[in-house]
Amino acid sequence: MLRDFLARPGVTELCELEGRFGLMAFHGGNLERTTDTVALEVARRTGASAYAVLQEPPHRHHLASIAFDPAQSRALARFLDHVEVVIAVHGYGRPHLRHCLLLGGANRALAGHLARHLRAGLPDRYRVLDDLDAIPEGLRGQHSRNPVNRPPSGGVQLELPPSIRWNAREQGWSDHQDVPRAPDVDRLIDALSRAVRSWTL
Repeated sequence: MLRDFLARPGVTELCELEGRFGLMAFHGGNLERTTDTVALEVARRTGASAYAVLQEPPHRHHLASIAFDPAQSRALARFLDHVEVVIAVHGYGRPHLRHCLLLGGANRALAGHLARHLRAGLPDRYRVLDDLDAIPEGLRGQHSRNPVNRPPSGGVQLELPPSIRWNAREQGWSDHQDVPRAPDVDRLIDALSRAVRSWTL
């Protein structure tokens, strides 16, 4: 399934191998908009490795995270073999959690580290949830086949709500189809970059 999906017109797979910290956005482009912007910018600022799958408009095909099988993608296999730990950036929408950033994934120490940096770097209107019991079950990123949990030290699944990805002034998704970046996206990237730089592998 993944191999066929990656071969479709309008789907682009990116893999940039640098440091052993990794950033992922495999639901990027026109699907979970702005997630690839965040992941790739943090990777470039910190010397981390990056893996992303971008869908061009109008494509919006959602493959479950566990469908991203390294046996079906040479680039994904190379990325996961290279990194020690990852942050996978996703987007989600739940009306009762519209200002909540969710930190799932198997590496709970890294989740706590990210939570501290995000709380310090984002406006007070955002809530950062790193207690798994407070995160909806389907957004916890705990499955062993989820790419976020495949590196030796696992990783964190960062779920971003629409409120932080949407540029209200421009009425569009930040960094998507010529929409400028919202200030809170810059704050998010700054906070994540500080967290990545200060994490000891």
